[in-house]
Amino acid sequence: MTNKTKITVVGSGYVGMSLSVLLAQHNDVVVLDVDASRVEKIINRQSTVADAEIEAFLADKELSLTATLDKRVAYSGADFVVVATPTDYDPSTNRFDTSTVDSVVSDAMELNTDALVIIKSTIPVGHTKSLQENHKTNRVIFSPEFLREGQALKDNLYPSRIIVGSQLTAGIAFADLLVEGAEKKDIETLFIRSTEAEAVKLYANTYLAMRVSFFNELDSYALAHELDAKGIINGVCLDERIGKGYNNPSFGYGGYCLPKDTKQLLANYENVPQALIQAIVSSNSTRKDVIADEIIKKNPEVVGFYRLVMKEGSDNFRSSAIQGVMKRIKAKGIKVVVYEPSFNEALFYGSKVIKSLDEFTSVSEIILANRYSEDLIEVKEKLFSRDIFGEN
Repeated sequence: MTNKTKITVVGSGYVGMSLSVLLAQHNDVVVLDVDASRVEKIINRQSTVADAEIEAFLADKELSLTATLDKRVAYSGADFVVVATPTDYDPSTNRFDTSTVDSVVSDAMELNTDALVIIKSTIPVGHTKSLQENHKTNRVIFSPEFLREGQALKDNLYPSRIIVGSQLTAGIAFADLLVEGAEKKDIETLFIRSTEAEAVKLYANTYLAMRVSFFNELDSYALAHELDAKGIINGVCLDERIGKGYNNPSFGYGGYCLPKDTKQLLANYENVPQALIQAIVSSNSTRKDVIADEIIKKNPEVVGFYRLVMKEGSDNFRSSAIQGVMKRIKAKGIKVVVYEPSFNEALFYGSKVIKSLDEFTSVSEIILANRYSEDLIEVKEKLFSRDIFGEN
């Protein structure tokens, strides 16, 4: 009987949880987290995030998966350490806050002299190189993730590509483990330097943000001139060079990745001439202004916000575009109420959270929904949404 590879995954958000489940099919995986409730959930085979595939794997698959709060236990004997801790954008420093990543790398270097440390958290271009220099090692590499909230495991089972910022034997071996856990065959795998891999992540997400912004600004024009945005978008997207993906108007891009990744890429351009990257960041704010103005000019007394999450199947409120619209409307003194079943508090930033959908729809003069829901079919005359195609 051969010994399984031991993998330590640090962090149990969407990236960490999905990778842990993927890799635990064929390897011994231990999740290290600072949150005792999350550790207990994993030990009890419960997901820490809203993801149907993760929940199904935990219930039905034979997985070698455990969790701990003890970093010495986690790092001891590990062949690979995967860093999946959050890196929020800090506007005061104009860059990602990489403190959790840096701390994990330091601990891993100190407590394990052999493991390859793979950073999956999104970081500034050049950060891995600085860590390698600081620790005088080539055992720290970067490998980007390309995941959707609520479908993180699915995107690991059927990845668009696997990119590893290393050509070391251990880096190639890690890519093999990702391929082994996936269900997709013939996965495009790319081995490049970590600095280029960091850039791939930021440019990929900024391109998606640019596409979202483009169709949102098309929709803003259609709103201003009373045009049929759906007809225009369909006509534009029939060009095979443009295609149909990411073309459904919204209140703006949001979530874990796009807002912070676009700002970080812009910060990386500090000494490089650019105009487009700044425009993408600015466009998202402008779109929220447009949506808010459409509501404000109707002069409602009470505006209801249907759901705070970014999309169906997600439990993430972070940087959701609808919150930006909400702030702008509240600034005009308009009363706001919220319907969000996954939020347990009575107030959301001072606005009442209504648990009953019937009460919510009754008291709301206008209902804003970033994405349409069958729940709102009976109050369609109150609904304001730019969801044209009924998809995320």
